[in-house]
Amino acid sequence: MQTINSHSLIHRIVLDNGIVVLVTENQAADIIAGRIFIHAGSCYEPQEKAGLTHLLSSVMTKGCEGLSSLEIAEQVESVGASLSADAATDYFVLSLKTVSADFAEILALAGRLLRSPTFPENQVALEKRLAIQDIRSQKEQPFALAFEKLRQAMYQDHPYAMSVLGTETSIDSLTRDDLVEFHQRHFRPDNIVISIAGRISVAEAIDLVNQIFGDWQIPTQAKPSLNVPAIQVAPQSCLTPLNTQQSIVMLGYMGPSVNSPGYAALKLLSTYLGNGLSSRLFVELREKRGLAYEVSAVYSTRLFPASFVVYMGTAPENTTIALNGLRQEVELLCSDELSPEALQTAKNKILGQYALGKQTNGQIAQVYGWYEILGLGIEFDQEFSRLINNVTATEAMTAARQYLQEPYLSLVGQEEAIHIAVA
Repeated sequence: MQTINSHSLIHRIVLDNGIVVLVTENQAADIIAGRIFIHAGSCYEPQEKAGLTHLLSSVMTKGCEGLSSLEIAEQVESVGASLSADAATDYFVLSLKTVSADFAEILALAGRLLRSPTFPENQVALEKRLAIQDIRSQKEQPFALAFEKLRQAMYQDHPYAMSVLGTETSIDSLTRDDLVEFHQRHFRPDNIVISIAGRISVAEAIDLVNQIFGDWQIPTQAKPSLNVPAIQVAPQSCLTPLNTQQSIVMLGYMGPSVNSPGYAALKLLSTYLGNGLSSRLFVELREKRGLAYEVSAVYSTRLFPASFVVYMGTAPENTTIALNGLRQEVELLCSDELSPEALQTAKNKILGQYALGKQTNGQIAQVYGWYEILGLGIEFDQEFSRLINNVTATEAMTAARQYLQEPYLSLVGQEEAIHIAVA
């Protein structure tokens, strides 16, 4: 076992079998939270099996060697704990939270689920039906529909084009064998990060993880690699007629990944534009002009180039001026430097929200495990604050000019309104 480094109160240890363990001692409450991250997000799915990891997350807690779905649920609920699995684009995560006295028992259960899930056929069939219901439901939601069309146009053959939920066709074709094969290939000790936060010492946490996972051997085959196609940026318009009482107007720009130089500047611009009731888009387009039911900007932290999206929900008759208003606000970022006050306000907002997002043991375990699985390291916690604080008005405008030029457009709404908007 090798200790790599300690960072503030966060300790990072690599076990002999390759598992990375992060431990944050926090004595404030009698609670321990854990996050077990695996390099196995939806990015690793073949296109024809879209939704596989989401299905896996739904079925993983429904049976393991020696325990049925009901027995697992009873074991978790009998001590008031929580245990769940989730799939994202860049990773898979198993989350747990207990009082300190029960943590060893629930972590051991998580280990069994992780290492020997049984994927009962009846549970696979049930979760497939539920997934298809979710997919159909999203097709009736204007925002979800607009975002799906935008994502597909921007990413084309890249894995980010696919919804984590998959498609009705892909889900329908998935089998239990697909789950077993994916699990065998990706769920291996040298592909895993275990992040623990709460009332537990580093020595206790490492001892516990070693007891539960220490005998897990690294397979002889090489770790799965991720080969993704280059993203070809060729902006286009996606018009989706839907009989709804509002139009969704959405502009998408291809931004950088978290490892790229422009990341912090775009994160700041996203906050300035569309984060909260004091944001530029909210004040200008909703408060002053009364155009928006809702308006926001989103720029996610991703391993690969991430979409920078601004969107608005508006009345059908306002579709054209809403589109022009959104375009103009983004274009202003390319021509006018932010004032010192606006720049500082955006920095205070993003860093304040970041600090508030690390209040609970669950949030702490999540953020450090997430940074580790993305390859950023636990140091990124302080690096993020430094990057944001160092962004200048000139750098923000330079990033806007580099990334926020010709947008992809996605419009969902009444047919006449969306066609007039792009005429």
